[in-house]
Amino acid sequence: MLKQLLTITLMSTPIFAADEMTPPIAKPIPKELKAFGETRQDPYFYMRYREDPTVIDYIKAENAYTESVLKPIEPLADKVYKEIIGRIKQTDMSLPSRFEGYYYYSRTEEGKQYSVNARKKGSLEAPEEVLFDANEMAKGHKFFSLGMMSMSPDQKLAAYATDTTGYREYNMRVRDMATGKDLSDSVEKIGGINWAEDGKTIFYSKQQPKTKRSYQIWRHTLGTPASDDTLVYEEKDERFNIGIGKTLSKKYLLISISSGLTSESKYLDSSKPNAAFQTLIPRREGITYSMSHHSDRFYIRINDKGRDFRVVTAPVNDPAEKNWKEVIPAQKGLYVQGMQIFAKHAVYLLRLNGLHALRVVDLAKNQSHDIKFDEQAYSLNFSGNSEFDTEELRFTYSSMVIPASTYDYNLNTRERKLMKRQEVLCGYDPANYVVERLMATSTDGTKVPVTVAYKKGFNKNGQAPMLLYGYGSYAIPMDPSFSATRLSLMDRGFAYAIAHIRGGTDVGYSWYEDGKLMKKKNSFRDFIASAEMLIAQKFTSSKKLVIEGASAGGLLVGAVTNSRPDLFQGVIAGVPFVDVVSSLQDKSIPLSTTDADEFGDPDKQEYYEYMKSYSPYDNVAPAKYPNMYIFSSMNDSQVPYWEPVKWTAKLRVNQQGPNKILLNMNMDAGHGGASGRYDRLKELAKGYAFAISSVGIKD
Repeated sequence: MLKQLLTITLMSTPIFAADEMTPPIAKPIPKELKAFGETRQDPYFYMRYREDPTVIDYIKAENAYTESVLKPIEPLADKVYKEIIGRIKQTDMSLPSRFEGYYYYSRTEEGKQYSVNARKKGSLEAPEEVLFDANEMAKGHKFFSLGMMSMSPDQKLAAYATDTTGYREYNMRVRDMATGKDLSDSVEKIGGINWAEDGKTIFYSKQQPKTKRSYQIWRHTLGTPASDDTLVYEEKDERFNIGIGKTLSKKYLLISISSGLTSESKYLDSSKPNAAFQTLIPRREGITYSMSHHSDRFYIRINDKGRDFRVVTAPVNDPAEKNWKEVIPAQKGLYVQGMQIFAKHAVYLLRLNGLHALRVVDLAKNQSHDIKFDEQAYSLNFSGNSEFDTEELRFTYSSMVIPASTYDYNLNTRERKLMKRQEVLCGYDPANYVVERLMATSTDGTKVPVTVAYKKGFNKNGQAPMLLYGYGSYAIPMDPSFSATRLSLMDRGFAYAIAHIRGGTDVGYSWYEDGKLMKKKNSFRDFIASAEMLIAQKFTSSKKLVIEGASAGGLLVGAVTNSRPDLFQGVIAGVPFVDVVSSLQDKSIPLSTTDADEFGDPDKQEYYEYMKSYSPYDNVAPAKYPNMYIFSSMNDSQVPYWEPVKWTAKLRVNQQGPNKILLNMNMDAGHGGASGRYDRLKELAKGYAFAISSVGIKD
């Protein structure tokens, strides 16, 4: 059908290869898309017909073209890849986590793509018991993911789920740890797993086949077929996803129900799996909360009195709002990001004016203290806290120069003990690198944090290369954590920067709300302001600046490239969400309904018009675009493959300059790219080689 539609056109003088193939050019076939009295033309709508072999042939032609253009930098990509793996301790073990008399951990072996999950009983000197060897399980599959695992209360059985397509289609089995054999229990296409305390009952979430939305919770009894399972809850509102969890006390199973604006929790005594779930706080539009448990009280983190949350407690026997007791009030500049409630202490993960801290509360004495840190910018999070009755808090700290460092903190004595620091081989010394936290001023006067790292000796003369990274969606913060892979850039004279733009929770939950829905353009303006500030302060220039974003970060870099193509020399866009209007209008696409609370509902005219004004695909126009490296995967369930394919095709025919528009499509992976760790690093090295070459560095 489409053979006649694809033609080949010679592009302008190449920047990477002098003898590359001619790029594939897809002939536009306008398809009329009607909404609110207007007709929008989508010239490459037909790219979604993957069952037509001509579409696949076209994508393969894109891959071949990209390979030909990047052929001269293959030695550089290989060199960067070898540098990256040369810094990694390839045979390594995670820090064991104690749980129910066992020490659980994962380990890797040099040359093997996947991890091995294992445990030891009683002490670390005990014999190792291998739970799952993903290297063996992955044999015969081009993609493999051990997506989830939940141990039975007696630690004898493991409910686990695997995906062999990359399309997030996880199938559950139950393994007997004594024999290493799977039981007859099997459920297809699930979203989450948790055991009741009777050791015989498993609760799991079920996904809608097309949209991938987790919308049901089912109860399964060991030894029975899935056809006998009982539906215990179904979420009818398509904006909401649901999940199944358990309090740290193990006393209650939890159903979490959430959209981008609103949440609700239901709870059930985990020793009574056949009882009914109870609603903690009925959902209220625009109110988000989470819960934990201690003794006779629930701890509730909620944003009803302030957008950055407060913490209240409620009696288990009557958790109505009239019985709440406030323990952390809503305060300006204090964002309660998370909490862990132990038998004798409560620990809260906070952001104080954007910087992380941990607050420890002795529940018996009602006394508190904060754990603080000295660097200008860093990342901090809970890590492996699986036991309720403990005096040890485990957390992980890192910065852009300090590798991930896991500490055990005694909640009584306040002693902090470093248990494991990520090893970076080849003589890495953090003292040779510098981190700065700067502020850019966005168009509305908002101060936007930007974290920059570089090697000592970096010259701020406006001639140095820089990679600027951003995301800005879904309340996900881009914390300034460590990555050994970035050293391949910084050791070549790059500065590496992260723009903490609105749309994430980098400064608080209100920071997120200022970068979504009808305020989404704040994310783009913040990013452009960050780039302009870095240029003004002579960290780099527009001819040396490469930007990167993935998924919703691909939306970010796509939108800012349309509005300011002159500002960047190179763009790296991974699995980019760029066809915003059409994808959110198509309710058969995963995330299209749940994303209405993030970007808006295009069936409402004000959202339709607003999204259309920034959607990267819809706003491609003739311009001198930067060099662009776009990569994606055919089995991506979150951003359909055709979005980057269509975007590439439209960019190429509108390119007015000599720079290259390149698409690399992994034919066998999902949203996260290749599943094997070495394959993922090869993909990363190729992107870095592109960035290095884009700014004219000859290695």
